[in-house]
Formats: sequence, C-alpha cells, structure tokens
Amino acid sequence: MKIIRTVDGVREAVREARAQGGTVGLVPTMGAFHAGHLSLMQAARAANDLVVVSLFVNPTQFGPTEDLDAYPRDEARDAELAEQQGVDILFAPEAAEIYPDGFATTIHVSGLTDVLDGAARGAFHFDGVATVVTKLFGIVAPDDAYFGQKDAQQVLVIRRVVRDLNLPVRIHACPIVREPDGLAMSSRNVYLDADARQRAAALNRALEAAASVHEAGERNAAAIVGAAERVLADAGILPDYLELRSNDDLHPLETVDGDALLAVAARVGAARLIDNHVLKGTR
Repeated sequence: MKIIRTVDGVREAVREARAQGGTVGLVPTMGAFHAGHLSLMQAARAANDLVVVSLFVNPTQFGPTEDLDAYPRDEARDAELAEQQGVDILFAPEAAEIYPDGFATTIHVSGLTDVLDGAARGAFHFDGVATVVTKLFGIVAPDDAYFGQKDAQQVLVIRRVVRDLNLPVRIHACPIVREPDGLAMSSRNVYLDADARQRAAALNRALEAAASVHEAGERNAAAIVGAAERVLADAGILPDYLELRSNDDLHPLETVDGDALLAVAARVGAARLIDNHVLKGTR
C-alpha cells in the first residue's frame, strides 16, 4: 500500500490504473478506523481493481465549539488496518493540500441540509461535507464511492450532489456495523466513559422499539416516535433530535406508508452520537 499526500500523486496513481483498464473505488474517511470503516474497504476491494481510502479530518465540517482538535487521530494504526484490508492507496493530505490559500468555493445542497443534523449543527456542516467529497471525487475520479448508512443524511446529500452535478460516480451505502449490544460503531465512541458507554446502547434500543411498533402495524408517526422516546427517557437521554422522515428527501411524516428514516442524535457523556433505522414501507 502506498501513502500519498498530494493531489498530483493520487491522480498519477489513478491514471496508471486506468491505463490498464482498472476500475477505481474510493472510501472517504476521517480516520480513527473501526469495523465500520473496514467493512467499506472490504466492499470496495471486492468490486474494484484500485482501492483508494482518503484519510482527512475535514476542518470545514466542524463548528467553532465542536471537536476538531480532539478528534481521534492515529495515522500509523489506520495505515496498518487499511493495508490489512488490501487497500492500494491511503490518501492522507495536509489541510493546505485540500484547501490552498485563497480557497473560496463551497458546495451547498438546499433542503436536505436544513433538517436533522443540518438544523442541530448548522448549515456549515453539510456544506463542508459536500465540498470536501466533491473535491475528492474530482481528485480521485472514482467509479464507485462507499459510505456508511450510519450517516444516512450525509449519504442523501452526496447522492444529490452527484445527481445535480452529473458526476459519474456510483454511491454505495453500506450497512451499519454495530457492537454486540447494538451501539453503532463510531470514531467518537472512544469519548465514552464506562457509564456513558452503557447508556449509549439505549439509542439503538430506542430505534428497535420504534421499529417493533411499526412492524406490528402502527403507521402513525407520532406513535412510532413515542415508542423510541420512552426508551431514551428511561436511559436519561435527551436527544438533539428524534424524527421520522421520508427516506428519499427527508420531508416530515405524519403517516408512514413508504420507506421512512427514523434518525436520532444525542449527547451521551462526552460524545455526540447519531444512529438511524430505515422502516420499510408497504408500498
């Protein structure tokens, strides 16, 4: 595996693979790899000739009071894990390589970014995500790109960017990887002390409770969300949001007929965690 730190270096490596007729898969990450990241690398490895993993803690998607400086970083460990998954290139640039002096362009997706994490964290968050991912697509020119379903809103935003800008990239949303007690794997889980770690498992239990109510035939959105709210309350967790929205454009739902996204975000101890379940519709 090669570690490349420059845009020109990655482009040259991709050109060489293309010259041999190879396909290119990209896994965009911010590092601190866990089993969820590794599952994306495995999916990319299974389907592509050249696998590029980007490792870049993107400053533009963090607000002034968020955890940019504290975000976990261990490039040596991440590189070892990536190599074990058969990754060909780890693209690990410095911030100045991605955002050179005078950088003045932002990708903004209207609508999808106004709700859930966009409302809770601010519009800057998804502007930063959309901008850096669009740059990565331009740098790597992948055939396929792989994202985790845990970041469901992010996946929808990236799909919209690809559609609206006619980018020739296939977007793959891979299943959430969970701990044995159901907690969705996240790089921020390292912030949890023993008590918070135990309480954090309530996020998935809450989603499962709502899913069970839905599977039993409940279609009223408030009733479905209410089942999740009770589980969170029992665990002493006050969510930033707990909402049921359409799984395609995130419009709010009063009745669940088609596929619906039940999404939650909450601060548990020192960590802000997100999770979601997709409730499958009857149509």
